[in-house]
Order: sequence, then structure tokens, then C-alpha cells
Amino acid sequence: MSVVGIVIIGRNEGERLLRCLDSLGSGRPTVYVDSGSTDGSVAAARARGVEVVELDLSIPFTAARARNAGWHRLGSLAPDADYVQFVDGDCEVDAGWIDSATSYLDANADVVVVCGRRRERFPERSVYNRLCDLEWDTPIGEADACGGDALMRLDALRAVDGYRESMIAGEEPELCGRLRAGGGRIVRLDAEMTRHDAAMTSFRQWWTRAVRAGHAYAEGDSLTRGLSRGLWRREAQSTWFWGLLVPVLAFGMAWPTRGWSLLLLGGYVILGLRIYRFASRRWSPADARRYACFGLMAKFAHLVGMLRYWRNRMTGRGSRLIEYKTAGVAS
Repeated sequence: MSVVGIVIIGRNEGERLLRCLDSLGSGRPTVYVDSGSTDGSVAAARARGVEVVELDLSIPFTAARARNAGWHRLGSLAPDADYVQFVDGDCEVDAGWIDSATSYLDANADVVVVCGRRRERFPERSVYNRLCDLEWDTPIGEADACGGDALMRLDALRAVDGYRESMIAGEEPELCGRLRAGGGRIVRLDAEMTRHDAAMTSFRQWWTRAVRAGHAYAEGDSLTRGLSRGLWRREAQSTWFWGLLVPVLAFGMAWPTRGWSLLLLGGYVILGLRIYRFASRRWSPADARRYACFGLMAKFAHLVGMLRYWRNRMTGRGSRLIEYKTAGVAS
């Protein structure tokens, strides 16, 4: 029978982490990796009998670094483990998920990663939480990538040396690209997996999260530029076009064209309608409108993130975490 270990990562998740730990039950080797929490998360995890890894504060934190530290410690804690279930500390795992996902990997030797349906815990509390819930609603079946929550074969993870630790976001698709290049398959099952608590209640939080996505687009595109199937190349190109080129041409050429160049701004109406048409095939008209509206605004947040990445790269500065959440409170 296959042995499954658990790796949880977190930073100041507070009550969210406690819900995560409680949802996993007992009986499986579990490692919690903490990235400098100040809210009592480490003590709370240890009180539940979980193995804890505290990352060195002198080295920049990334989720990729935390996950690598977790599965490496799991190898020492449970050397017979076949699979590892990665879970973000702000998520609760569905009671039947690990068993069903394990059975799928057992029956499909060429599949190296399985994920399922992630849902928002409180989508009704804010439009930003609702947008997250829509974001998690991705197609069932073979996929290019997984998210932070996924069950993986440890042998496949070792073969590619795990996550790329320098990435502050987007490390999962980058890893999955290397796994697929090695012949592995990634599959999303039609099964409940986790409930996520984005805890986003302000526009500023949403904007910061979108800036982080833009940073990931730039870094992923840069890392895979020489490949025929680059990571986030289309998203990066779209951001340069809609976030920078169109407004620069529209406003920069307004004087010499006597204002005619401002007609280029009508392209945003066309883009918004295209996004709405795509979204309306999957969700309600109200959700499709929200998705389209924020999708347009996100182009400019993504641009900020991409410019931040290139600024850091050209100046030799390492990228730091871009955090949108407030600290939780652990009991």
C-alpha cells in the first residue's frame, strides 16, 4: 500500500493553519514548514504533534523554498513515503481527497501529479474572494500545471530536484513544465480537494496579489524564453501590449494626431467584451461581468509586477515576497 506524507507551508496563517491541521487528521507523517511567523503558528503546529521546520530568516522566503525544505525533511521522517501531499496553510483538505488521489496515482504510473477542485471558503464575503473562487475553477482532465495544493510522486520530484527556490510566485507551473518534459503527466480530478481562505476584503489586497501574478509572468517567460512552449509567454505579451503599449501610443500620440490616437482606448472595450464572452460560457452573467472588469484592471497591476521583476533583475537585487494577506491569530 502506498505511503503518503504531508507537507504544509505557511506564514502567519493563525486560525487558518489550525483548520488546515485539523482537516488532515492523524496517521500520516506530516511536516509543517514555517516562513518566519510571529503569530504562534510554530507552537500551535508542535502542540498538535507535527514535525516543524523553521526556515532560516537570513535567506529570502519563497513558497518554493518552503516546499523543498518540507519534502526533504519528509524524506528523513518517512523514508518509505511514495507520495507527498502539498498543502498551503490557508487551506482545509477534503476528507476523501488523499485516498481518492492516491488510488488514481496507484492506477496510473505515468501520472506524476494529481490535483482536484479548490474552492474559496468564504466567496460571499467580498468580490475579491469570489474572483479567487472563479480562478480555481479550471477544467477537469489532463493539465499543464497544478497549484499549491497537489499530490505528487516523490521519485518524480527528486528527479527534477524539486521547485525552483528563487521564484516568489508561479513556482508550480514551472515545476510542472519540467515534470512534463520528463514524460510525466499532470491530471486534475473531478473531486473536491481543498477549501482556501483568501481573506481578501480590500482592493489593495487584490491589487497586490495581481502585482505578484505579473511578477510571475515576467519570471516564467524569462526562464523559458528559449523553449518552444514557454511559461506564461502569452500572458506576458498581453500585459506588455495592453498595460503599456496601448496607453503609451494613445496618450503619447494624442497631440500630433489631434486626439485621434485616443480611439485606441476603445480596444479595452473590445477586450472586455471578449473576456466577458469567455467567462459567460462558464459562469453567471454577474460573475462574468466581475471577471471581465477586474481582468481589464489586472493588466495594469500585472505590468507593475513585470516591471518590478525586470528592475530587480537589471539591478541585481533579489526579489522579495509580495504578500497580500494580514497575519492570522493562532490560539
